[in-house]
Amino acid sequence: MALEGATQQIRIAVIDDGEGVDPMDFEPNEEQKLIVEQVRRFVHEEIIPLEATLDPDASEIEPEDFARLSDKVKAMGLWGLDVPIEYGGPGVDLVTRTLIAFEMAQHRAGLYVPCYGVFGTMGLAQLYEATEDQKERYLKPVLRGEKKGFFGLTEPSGGSDPARAIQTRAVKDGNDWVINGSKVYISGADKAQFGLVFARTDKDAGRGGVTCFIVDTDMPGFHVRRVVHTLRSSHYATELAFEDLRVPQENVLGEVNRGFAIANDRLTRQRIPYAAACIGVAIKAQEMAIEYAKQRETFGAPLASRQMIQGMIIDNELDIRTSSLMTLAAAAKAERGEPFRMEAGMAKLLASEAGGRVVDRSMQVHGGIGMTKDLPLERWYREMRIRRVGEGPNEVQRLIIARDLLGGNFK
Repeated sequence: MALEGATQQIRIAVIDDGEGVDPMDFEPNEEQKLIVEQVRRFVHEEIIPLEATLDPDASEIEPEDFARLSDKVKAMGLWGLDVPIEYGGPGVDLVTRTLIAFEMAQHRAGLYVPCYGVFGTMGLAQLYEATEDQKERYLKPVLRGEKKGFFGLTEPSGGSDPARAIQTRAVKDGNDWVINGSKVYISGADKAQFGLVFARTDKDAGRGGVTCFIVDTDMPGFHVRRVVHTLRSSHYATELAFEDLRVPQENVLGEVNRGFAIANDRLTRQRIPYAAACIGVAIKAQEMAIEYAKQRETFGAPLASRQMIQGMIIDNELDIRTSSLMTLAAAAKAERGEPFRMEAGMAKLLASEAGGRVVDRSMQVHGGIGMTKDLPLERWYREMRIRRVGEGPNEVQRLIIARDLLGGNFK
């Protein structure tokens, strides 16, 4: 079975800041094994049967199903996986969340929204840095499921270097900031009550001149200009416009001109579970390819006996195991409190590209039926293509890795 090593003893050598090689043991402890098994059963017994009743491109479930499944997750003690204990979450460490993400993604919509949001993940981790007043108005309602927020960073001028590409301006006017500009490819803004909007407050300071604002979507001057239809199966992104949008000083998140530091921490840490979801889909695609190759016969023999098919399945397993080890290594380093920017970039880069290859080969093994909506492969194929751009394009990840390896600020 693919990725048996995730539940067995795995040792990997990782470079430890130039001070030699640090062997890391990824043998899950008993608690981790129990949690992973719980999530695996939940996906197989609750999510996959439900998806059989949905449109193949569905990205949401009925409210009654959401409430029923959310209650089951809460009973499992896994509601709000990424929420700290002090805010009522289970306090799950990043390595365990990575192992969970492997399992959570193994269903048709696994790359769109993990288990349709029934695990109650927070998403906007920047709100933990909010003032007490901001936490009362935004963080706590999100944790209770009463409000939804969006993350507004990317602009039409370019997303690969978002800090320098930001042209949305915020100008101080008394106790308010007046925001003018636009954002694009913003997830969920059409269904949110508020969002984090990054705007330039010092035009000459580059990355140091960006501030994060908490913006209510009912404020005058906030507009959802359009829904942007992408490769995804349902609408995913929005384009936003801000026209003389007045935001009070008390809605500045963090410090003025320090907004990109807030954004960058979120982007770096998020790349690890993002990579793990790619791997989870790859694991499921590989399982499907193996099962089909054993059952399907051509010219009197099973596909599994053909060397070309064997080669595809071998390459799938190599991609799965190498990317999973890199992702677990990144999670472990982050959990230890060590610098992990390069490892997170490596994990995202490797997993998104490897996952895409695995899905592509698995479609080829299935032949014609692999191209149909009878199977989830074609949806994963589209979603995987997006993953090479989301959470920072893979070309940018290579730039980050090069900077860390070579010690220079290369353009």
